[in-house]
Amino acid sequence: MSTSAANWTTETVPIAGVGMQLARAGDGPPLLILHHDIGTLARLPFYEELARRFTVLVPSHLGYDGSQRPEWMRNVRDLAAAHQWLLSELTVTRAPRTVSIVGLGFGGWVAAEMATQAPRAFRKLVLVGAMGLKPDRGVIADQALVSYIDYVRLGFSDQSAFDRLFGAEPETGRLEHWDLNREMSFRIAWKPYMYNASLPHLLGGVATPTLVVWGRDDRIVPLECGERYAKALPQARLEVVDGAGHFVEMEKPRELARLVTKFVSQGEA
Repeated sequence: MSTSAANWTTETVPIAGVGMQLARAGDGPPLLILHHDIGTLARLPFYEELARRFTVLVPSHLGYDGSQRPEWMRNVRDLAAAHQWLLSELTVTRAPRTVSIVGLGFGGWVAAEMATQAPRAFRKLVLVGAMGLKPDRGVIADQALVSYIDYVRLGFSDQSAFDRLFGAEPETGRLEHWDLNREMSFRIAWKPYMYNASLPHLLGGVATPTLVVWGRDDRIVPLECGERYAKALPQARLEVVDGAGHFVEMEKPRELARLVTKFVSQGEA
């Protein structure tokens, strides 16, 4: 297997009157990856691993990273509908039940909303540390109460992994980037904070086979939320990754990529 970096391209796709930035690489079945509320670094090893097997599609949520902000957007289901629109625009995703979705944290919530909007449209669904459900015992960490740096650090089990990716003292541009993404999160997911009270009632209609993955040391979204997702979704199972916090794809990229590849590839002709 080649270890060379994937050939990435970036384009802007018009969605709902604004531009959504989309990065893509690889060849094979389409795999949509939806990023965290902090945004995403480009060319993560996790993405590179998956691009060996799939056509990897990494859009920036509207209002985050390189995508324009829609002033009308006020909730996460709006964002989910925008990603549904994106898929309808892409030739590689138009065949029925060929697209699989991997949602990371906040992106996992968006992915879950997409699955409830189109219960039989997707091939496989992977939710990694997904927000969207209110925990019964713990709480989802409130990023309004801590600094940008401390919130991101909270998502790592191993602080040296944070330092390798962002530096011990992240540059000003990175902090401004996190600030703008946080502002958009507050706009669409503030009240109630990072969950949708309707979502648990809608998950039972999702026919898509689902893998729920959680970092054992997730201090942003409690593991009990993963247990709730696995119980509420009719065809779901839970995998817990040791030595990882909320940002599993950054701390354990190859382990998560193996889980995703094996699960999404199951049942292929």
